[in-house]
Amino acid sequence: MKALPRILALCLAAASLGACARDIPYPKLEAKYASPASHFMDLPGGLRVHYRDQGPRDAPVVVLVHGFSASLHAWEPWVQRLPDYRVITLDLPGHGLTRAPDDYVPSTDRSVQVVDDVVTKLGVQKFVLGGNSMGGGVSWNYALAHQDKLDGLVLVDAGGWPSGERPKGQPAVFKLLGNPVGRWMLRNADPGLMAKGGLEKAYEDKRLVTPDLVTRYTELARAPGHRAILTGGRGGAPQHRVTPDTFRAITVPTLVMVGEKDQVIPADNSRKLAGAIPGAKLVVYPEGGHVPMEQLPDRSAADLRAFLAGLKAPAA
Repeated sequence: MKALPRILALCLAAASLGACARDIPYPKLEAKYASPASHFMDLPGGLRVHYRDQGPRDAPVVVLVHGFSASLHAWEPWVQRLPDYRVITLDLPGHGLTRAPDDYVPSTDRSVQVVDDVVTKLGVQKFVLGGNSMGGGVSWNYALAHQDKLDGLVLVDAGGWPSGERPKGQPAVFKLLGNPVGRWMLRNADPGLMAKGGLEKAYEDKRLVTPDLVTRYTELARAPGHRAILTGGRGGAPQHRVTPDTFRAITVPTLVMVGEKDQVIPADNSRKLAGAIPGAKLVVYPEGGHVPMEQLPDRSAADLRAFLAGLKAPAA
């Protein structure tokens, strides 16, 4: 925590010198970051959700939810390695190319509702749900609310375990989010000021943090309204109180994956999740960081595929 005052001072100085970054219009972002697989869905409350629905329509369905400040792009390595599955990915409000109204207040429960609205509108009745980091928290909360719709649950370095422990070396952005001045800075300053350093800690392997990756994270964070949502609660807390016993109510087959070197969420949190969810399988990547689906795509996709093969084939 000793570095936090220095980080705040540097960021405030940068903002005062004109390092604030203006929003980038959605049409410009869509022209660059949408793909032929991209679709947009209007949902209640003024949401316009960006999603991709890839793979055979009669194949088992896998739905994947990204983490904080990320986007559906994080799942493309798995999408490429699961050509025989129908894989649905989406951008949560405040992320990627999804548009939200100015008064949108983020929460885990609202994210759960977005996921449910998307799959319902697509006519998907049963599926396997997976999530990384914040998206992992959304996923296990979805399992508690809609267990009858799931054939399986995949938690990748998932958030939400009731612990205040933070790993050493956690990216500065998470420290700033806990400080009112820091949140103000994050809403106004150029996201690129800290993007590279934060991504290097999340990805663990600095070779993966390419200029294109840093640019994508930075530019998508500058979508209109995104910074307000990203600094408005990091996904928010669920309405119910969470204790270790909360997870014992999850009865669907569950795979917990975690990188031992995760600098965002302690790896022990995932171990505790796996221990609390009845029958959950735990896979630990000794050299893995916070995003093993991107850092170790072949190994993590192979582990996912083995898990999926052991399930009763879900129907769309």
